[in-house]
Amino acid sequence: MGNVLDYLSWRGDLSLARAPFGAVDALVLSALSYVHFDGLVPAGPGAPVALAAAARAFLALPAGRQRRCRCERDLELLKALADSPRFGSMELARCAGRFIPREETQFAALTVLPGDGSVFLAFRGTDGTLVGWKEDFNLSFLDVTPAQLTAAEYIQTFAMEFPGSLRLGGHSKGGNLAVAGGALCTVKVRDRIETVWSFDGPGVTPYLLARPGYQELRTRIRSFVPKSSVVGLLLTHEEPHTVVESDQRGLFQHDLYSWQVLGPDFVRLEEVDEGSRLIDRTLKNWLAGLSSRQRETVVDTLYELLSSGDARTVREALEPQNLAVALRSVKDADPKDLLTVAASLARLAGAALRAL
Repeated sequence: MGNVLDYLSWRGDLSLARAPFGAVDALVLSALSYVHFDGLVPAGPGAPVALAAAARAFLALPAGRQRRCRCERDLELLKALADSPRFGSMELARCAGRFIPREETQFAALTVLPGDGSVFLAFRGTDGTLVGWKEDFNLSFLDVTPAQLTAAEYIQTFAMEFPGSLRLGGHSKGGNLAVAGGALCTVKVRDRIETVWSFDGPGVTPYLLARPGYQELRTRIRSFVPKSSVVGLLLTHEEPHTVVESDQRGLFQHDLYSWQVLGPDFVRLEEVDEGSRLIDRTLKNWLAGLSSRQRETVVDTLYELLSSGDARTVREALEPQNLAVALRSVKDADPKDLLTVAASLARLAGAALRAL
């Protein structure tokens, strides 16, 4: 067995004519959305750029702020894609990004033209910033988030220029944006969506679940989760999910490079493990006991405390000096809000005990 990088070694020389587009291809292109191609791929209606050329141009950039990606394995992916006949000749377009802290919005997307007459719109997952983290939690109390509306706008805008069939996909929050964005599109555009791929992406709110757009799209959603999934079982799903083997443990299975591949497909399992089911029961029971207003208060209060220092990412917020600033800020917080946070955390502990 191997992962997506091994998949590129095994099958990267096979054209789409010889081996049709599948689930692992969709994960590869979803992973590509984590690379910041700003300045290398046009943001507007400009001519698309060959994937191999864009990858090599990105890898030639100096390390640091000029060459931004999520992790070192994304760089390995780029090198493999640049050398792959299957992917190298694909074209990239419409590199979009929106990061607006005051609106609590973190959004990015990339369009891939595989060359088979279709188009793949890849949506980026959470980028590790506090703003991205906050928007993830906003899913628990907002009917629709700004990023979901932006995803729908991105799909609509591209669909006006492209006449072919549409595929949507993303990993983590990117999977949620693919599903929600597709559901929020007009009927005319939605009818052209062939498949929506969600890789360990959170579900949607009851508001979106009840909309005709989601119900019409539901049978075309392909949801994949690792055997110890946490993120991919959050909120509500009506579409079935496929369970994938991972070589990691617990939360680390969210890493798409840990997902096991054999030949043309994922290594599939019957169901998620007991640990995943336990966490799923715990979180859903906890959220069911909180009103939307309480959820909002908890998320807003924790975000304000963690962002009270110089931290911009979750990792920075957990550094000792920034945690110290957050703790000092507690004295300035509204006591009622702190009481809500404390009560909700007590509820979480109770939900965990009941789920055992």
